[in-house]
Amino acid sequence: MGFRCGIVGLPNVGKSTLFNALTETQAAQAANYPFCTIEPNVGQVAVPDPRLDQLAAIAKSAKIIATQLGFVDIAGLVKGASKGEGLGNQFLGNIREVDAIVHVLRCFENDDIQHVSNKVDPLADAEVVETELLLADLESLEKRVPNLVKKGQQGDKESKIAASVLSQALDLLREGKPARLTQPKDEEEARVFSQAQLITAKPILYVCNVNEEDAANGNDLSAKVFEKARAEGANAVVVSAAIEAELVGMEIDERLAFLEEMGLSETGLARVIRSGYDLLHLITFFTVGPKEARAWTVEKGAKAPQAAGVIHSDFERGFIRAETIAFDDYVALGGEAGARDAGKLRQEGKEYVVADGDVLHFKFNV
Repeated sequence: MGFRCGIVGLPNVGKSTLFNALTETQAAQAANYPFCTIEPNVGQVAVPDPRLDQLAAIAKSAKIIATQLGFVDIAGLVKGASKGEGLGNQFLGNIREVDAIVHVLRCFENDDIQHVSNKVDPLADAEVVETELLLADLESLEKRVPNLVKKGQQGDKESKIAASVLSQALDLLREGKPARLTQPKDEEEARVFSQAQLITAKPILYVCNVNEEDAANGNDLSAKVFEKARAEGANAVVVSAAIEAELVGMEIDERLAFLEEMGLSETGLARVIRSGYDLLHLITFFTVGPKEARAWTVEKGAKAPQAAGVIHSDFERGFIRAETIAFDDYVALGGEAGARDAGKLRQEGKEYVVADGDVLHFKFNV
């Protein structure tokens, strides 16, 4: 199960620098001119989770394997992208394939780094990108909805469902609002809406890229972005891409000392990764043993057989039960044996909804 966040923004806002730091590679060519990122670069990053280290220490696991989240560095967008300007068509095609959007906004002044509009205004930048995404969705639905309405009137049940929910989305787009505000009335409408792959239906995280001195507390520009995010029910984080780039390649002790010097308790990237994880409504469960302690990702609300299927399809197909220990119980009781003795190891069946932090062992028969 792979989940991917697409990093978007205008040229020269720090997208590629952020991506390089996220993946600790130089896979994306960060340069001071538009369109330096021509193809979307994809990187898998470990999701920081101190619980995994605790579990591994208790079980004396030989290996530790964190769960992963994918980030895609998508070519910079310019005004007119919805009509194919710049790398517009490619941009829109790439962004349709991701699960969530990480929108990087420039919240720093620097005369040495060109801005495409020759002014630093993160809200105006956000509006440029959002307008192009809205226009792309609007064009798509204005072509599709009339055909769906016609087929629905002729008795096609699926088209009738699609026409109902996508007409609501179209109305929102015409008002200049994102499709994510659409409210499907039942599971069928929710399924059809999801299949429509509307760009503005994707959840969004704003990343405020600030100068080093503003990394701890942000600045007036980032405060405006946070206000915008609150109004939209979106998330926002402050990051200094310059600091994150400096941290790449540092040893852990050196990194911690540098962060402390900058007044930071953790990297900005850790906040971005966790926020991306939350944005996608994901939770983590663990498998723990002497060979390895491993974190796995499932969507919130997943049942035990679905979680088993993340490990191997045979586990889901032949699922019998899941031996389950809550994280806090595993730690407090010193591991599986202690939890079993204390009656905290539970046998859960097919209808069990996995909780974040569960330590699971699956029984199956194929």
